[in-house]
Amino acid sequence: MKAYVIRQYGGPEVFEEAELPRPAIEPGHVLIRVAASSVNPIDAKIRRGEVRLNPPFPAILHGDVAGTVEELGAGVTDFRPGDEVYGCAGGVGNIQGALAEFMLADAALLALKPKTLSPAEAATLPLAAITAWEGLIEYANVRPGERVLVQGGTGGVGQAAVQLAKWRGARVYATCGSEAKLEIARSLGADVAINYRTTPVKQYVQEQTDGAGFDLVYDTAGGQALLDSIEAARVRGTVVIINGRTTLDLSQSFAKGLSLDFVLMLLPLLRGVGRKAHGAILREIAALVDAGHIRPLIDERRFTFAEAGEAHRRLESREAVGKISLVYT
Repeated sequence: MKAYVIRQYGGPEVFEEAELPRPAIEPGHVLIRVAASSVNPIDAKIRRGEVRLNPPFPAILHGDVAGTVEELGAGVTDFRPGDEVYGCAGGVGNIQGALAEFMLADAALLALKPKTLSPAEAATLPLAAITAWEGLIEYANVRPGERVLVQGGTGGVGQAAVQLAKWRGARVYATCGSEAKLEIARSLGADVAINYRTTPVKQYVQEQTDGAGFDLVYDTAGGQALLDSIEAARVRGTVVIINGRTTLDLSQSFAKGLSLDFVLMLLPLLRGVGRKAHGAILREIAALVDAGHIRPLIDERRFTFAEAGEAHRRLESREAVGKISLVYT
């Protein structure tokens, strides 16, 4: 099969085309004829060698996938050949990723893709939507009327979090870094969009909550944004954290009695436990998409698998708005 691999860590230029053996089917798995993938920050970190999670060299990266079931392994009953599926099913550890003609995937990690989306659109959802769902719904159990602040409301996970919180009936606030992104956040359902570059935390907490703070803060960025999130949360509020690469003084969190929820969406892939939960979440997401409650926010620039390096450059430029989609050709 044709694949796009890296043979060493490095910049976007390390991607190259290769011919590799087609994966053999295994029990509990399906063989997917890949149609599309998308780029997530973890993919770039793996490529750079910052997190040693890549499959052995030559490594096939990317977890997000959409495509058609080609073959079923023993024991698979939820899918049939020809089904269009999506999921986040590889690209870490010993599991092949999506940047290839075929991908072997644990059937538990997959769901039928939303009927109203193309494969290129559907492939932008899995990692981001599952991460948002786990933090907002499984961990924090966001409820109607709660004030939810999403830090980075137009990023991959942030845009999904805004839409899920709105669907759950929360009053949603989103921080963004430009006027154009503020408008996009509002179009996704944010009741209030805040420019974090021009409005200090203390100011927007006072203006939007009378100084009390937000019930739930979903931080997608880490670093200073995480410190801002802790400052913005109310006493006994909740902060959901998806980027743990920070040195954090917990004294303010302790003084407020905060709940800190850490979401590592890749755990089922890395440890092999809880995989059925991801398939179940993706079925819920597909239903919400088809009902009009969620739509993917996709960057205006599109790429092919042969342009994987350019797609990574786009991600690292920080100019993209929403997810970056790639299609197999």
